Amino acid sequence: MKDMSQMPVAVKISVGPTITLASGHVFDFLDPHSSRFEIEDIAHGLAHVCRYAGQCRDFYSVAEHSILVSEVVEDYQFEALMHDAAEAFLGDVTRPLKQLLPDFKRIEADVEDAIFERFGLNRDFKEVIKDADLRVLAAEQAQVMAPGTADWAAEAGIVPAEIYVRYLTPREAKARFLERFRELSKNGTA
Repeated sequence: MKDMSQMPVAVKISVGPTITLASGHVFDFLDPHSSRFEIEDIAHGLAHVCRYAGQCRDFYSVAEHSILVSEVVEDYQFEALMHDAAEAFLGDVTRPLKQLLPDFKRIEADVEDAIFERFGLNRDFKEVIKDADLRVLAAEQAQVMAPGTADWAAEAGIVPAEIYVRYLTPREAKARFLERFRELSKNGTA
């Protein structure tokens, strides 16, 4: 009989379950503050995660969405770029499913907090970015989803943002996300 303690495992346990990031760093879901991750890990993950659980006309990444939101807001552009950064590690879980997963919401909040801390994000941004996010959501749904998906926006009085979804490939989305990050860092908005 083999000694199971010497067997390699796909999931390593530190404080909690972990994943290995594209950089090779290990991310601990229950201890994200001590986890090593870089902006490249976030850009890579967001560029490879499709919005809407993949239920859109073509691949549309969270990275492209984040870039669009950061271009729509006047203030907090850096925070807008990073507003969905936790999804680089957690995936883009749909809002209806999140409502059924209270533990997920707690973990997501802790991961977001670690990202805010790591990149010095201003925590006063939520309302400004929520408005821009909804406006981008309305515009992108009209472009990437089945007809009628964005009808809720008119009923809610949401004016869709003037954006154009490009359906960037993961490679393009990652490069543009990092370019936007560096641009905002250089301009002092980061």
